[in-house]
Amino acid sequence: MGRLLSFFSNEAQLVKALRKDDPKAQRQVYDKYSARMLGLCFRYICDDMAAEDVMVEGFLKVFGKIDQYSGEGSFEGWIRRIMVNEALGYLRRQKRILEDTLSEEAVNVPDYASADQQLEAEELLKLIEELPVGYRTVFNLYAIEGYAHIEIAQMLGVTESTSKSQLHRARAMLQKMVSDWDNDFKKKVAYEKASC
Repeated sequence: MGRLLSFFSNEAQLVKALRKDDPKAQRQVYDKYSARMLGLCFRYICDDMAAEDVMVEGFLKVFGKIDQYSGEGSFEGWIRRIMVNEALGYLRRQKRILEDTLSEEAVNVPDYASADQQLEAEELLKLIEELPVGYRTVFNLYAIEGYAHIEIAQMLGVTESTSKSQLHRARAMLQKMVSDWDNDFKKKVAYEKASC
């Protein structure tokens, strides 16, 4: 199947066509942004099917609310914000947001200086997926999406201090997970050297 040709040469033309419910424009936006937006949704939801459903709902909202896009700022940024809100709405509906898992809170920050040498981005994303939903959500919003704690608090309907606390716990848990990963990595390397 051939690659879809770009029908609209610039963003302004594309947005104008979207406002007229042009299916070619919708297809172009979907083809251009769907992979990134699916990745964004998956970072919050960690379920392939649900993330895809949320992404599709997000695109429907993008197309339905295109008149609200003012042209100020990045069009992709506007789409990302809709996708984040859709993912958060999904989590709220699932009643899984901000579960408090203090039992695994890391008290001491382990030394993870050597782990970052071998840890790849894909492996780090897998570790982030293992965080409890509340920790993962705040971590994604703050560390990956770049929202401030006050914005996160408003989006999630919590206090700013709750957002900061969830981020601190997410970081501590991630640091422990990275340290554990590093220890496992060192054991694996030692085993491989010994078996040669």
